[in-house]
Amino acid sequence: MFVVMGAAGHVGSAVVRTLVERGKKVTVVTHDDAQSGPDRARWRDQGIEVAVADVNDPASLRRAFDRGRRAFLLNPPADTTTDTDKVEQAGVAGILAALKGSGLEKVVAESTAGAEPGERIGDASVLWELEQGLNALPIPAAINRAPFYMSNWDELLEPAGRTGKLPTMLPADLKLPMAAPDDLGRIAADRLMSGLDDVGVRYVEGPARYSPADVAAAFARVLGKPVEVEVTPREGWRAAFRATGFSEPAADAYARMTEAAVDRGFDHMTDPIRGNITLDAYLASRAQRGA
Repeated sequence: MFVVMGAAGHVGSAVVRTLVERGKKVTVVTHDDAQSGPDRARWRDQGIEVAVADVNDPASLRRAFDRGRRAFLLNPPADTTTDTDKVEQAGVAGILAALKGSGLEKVVAESTAGAEPGERIGDASVLWELEQGLNALPIPAAINRAPFYMSNWDELLEPAGRTGKLPTMLPADLKLPMAAPDDLGRIAADRLMSGLDDVGVRYVEGPARYSPADVAAAFARVLGKPVEVEVTPREGWRAAFRATGFSEPAADAYARMTEAAVDRGFDHMTDPIRGNITLDAYLASRAQRGA
């Protein structure tokens, strides 16, 4: 039995789908049974079991882990109206506490390519703490450092069709490692099913790197109309996050995380596991489904 966190999200659902397609038994973890209605019906139809647990209740999460031998770990993203770093650090602490004494023989964790020690730099520092915590446990852990999710562009597809603009905080010509959630989920499932010697950190990328200018061009091809990049200058990042409803601590953390990515670059990502879904293929599929 495989236990999967985040099964209602982009990557977690792809992990579940891959495991089921390969004939594996799966238990998905949901933190709110009342809100998992449509997902729960679909899971039931596929013979998938459901465990209700919450990262803020390690005992409930340990009971979910006890139902399987291997688990996919994904720290739930915090509501951006909160102090996201504080909330997500509590999630990491809950996951690590639940793993102690769980009896799992292997875990696969979704991390980020930007993982690094630091203070209040969003996922970069929060997921670094998860990685370090896993390394201190006796359970063999495979860590996937994921790049920029192609799904991060989803919510901009419809407004780009109306305005012809693609807003971004990134330099228009900065080539980013990106991957489609389906590739990330498949690769995580591969490592869940691989041997106990397949552990440690691996970077994950799609088939190519893309700049915001490349994304705008791909939008234009999908939408059939011109789309141009509209770059928010660095000094306006925090205000831009605040304008979309981020709390002040969240806006600061996300801006600092963006600064770290832009300033450090991506040359450190060596020997990645590569997916095969291109940006054009991903955006075309989203457009067909209404993004």
